[in-house]
Amino acid sequence: MDSGLDGDADPYSVARTILLDKLTGQPRTRAELADVLADREVPDEVADAVLDRFTEVGLIDDAAFANAWVESRHRGRGLGKRALAQELRRRGVDDQLTRDALEELDPEQEEQTARELVRRKLRSMRSLERQVAMRRLIGMLARKGYPGGLAMTIVKQELDASHDEFPLLDSSGLEPE
Repeated sequence: MDSGLDGDADPYSVARTILLDKLTGQPRTRAELADVLADREVPDEVADAVLDRFTEVGLIDDAAFANAWVESRHRGRGLGKRALAQELRRRGVDDQLTRDALEELDPEQEEQTARELVRRKLRSMRSLERQVAMRRLIGMLARKGYPGGLAMTIVKQELDASHDEFPLLDSSGLEPE
């Protein structure tokens, strides 16, 4: 592992260089950057001072990071609040900042995203029995962080609404009348 410090280097300069390098590729949380500095053997007091300065000037902003993360991952991957909260927690975002960012996610938008996910997946399920399709769709939504009650309601509604376009087999293996 590469040590961030050589004997002659100013630890503050080394820490600033490491952080600027890490922030160049993508935004990162304060906790992620603190871990990088610790891995590079930057002394804690130096790391804290440089992290505080980067936060003060706006180069590190966990609230903005959390808001952008929620928006991006919800739109891009269709993740629900529970999955988004877990991802932010793993990235070291404070619980209150996570809650604030998740409050920005409109419940109607979350429901609409879940419906779109179900509709997309339903197209490939024509040959499945209704119960199998229902179980798989609810499982997909659960893995993406949607609450069970919402998932069940949406899946039932979408299965009923799409029956004419995408008929599923009943338990006998025959299409329902």
